[in-house]
Amino acid sequence: MEISMSSIPPAARYKLLASLVVPRPIAWVTTMDGRGRVNAAPYSFFNLFGSDPAMLALAPGNRRHAAQGEQAVMKDTARNIRETGEFVVHMVTNDLMDGMLATSLPVEAGVDELEMAGLETAAAVAVRVPRIAAAAAAFECREIQTIEIGGNRLVVGEVLHVHARDGLVEEGSLHVDPKVWSPVGRMSSPDWYCRTTDVFRASPAAR
Repeated sequence: MEISMSSIPPAARYKLLASLVVPRPIAWVTTMDGRGRVNAAPYSFFNLFGSDPAMLALAPGNRRHAAQGEQAVMKDTARNIRETGEFVVHMVTNDLMDGMLATSLPVEAGVDELEMAGLETAAAVAVRVPRIAAAAAAFECREIQTIEIGGNRLVVGEVLHVHARDGLVEEGSLHVDPKVWSPVGRMSSPDWYCRTTDVFRASPAAR
């Protein structure tokens, strides 16, 4: 099958690409607006993009695709980052799936998704945005740049500080044991996920 992206609408492109490019890590993002209201939402258009400086990027789209002549409605995450320039990205583990899913539900701006999901926050170190206390790993970030291309929005952030659950990262070596660390991954759109417990090690053959 050959599929021209120009022949199908954006929603169909999303469904196809998000189902083929898998598994994807999930960025569970907390932000805060200019009034101090905290928002939480998950995004799987996300990954690590550098270490000098430490950078990650996520793509919080709009609430819906705007029809011709309509104004696109920005999601709270993107709007809050525009207002404050700060956010915290958490990795999702199996024990927090219910909480993550609860914060993915569409609600009115200003609604505290974390309170709704019964999740507690903890103060961050380098940013004003609080982090999700139960998350095994969290990255405090400052916005470097947001790039908008068509209906896409790419937020690039510098990682300023990392939180890791006790026992996850080895002191000194900073080694993370893959047998201990098993975040959940995003699979086919809309409702499929995977557990990263079946891992294997492979090295390139000697030449």
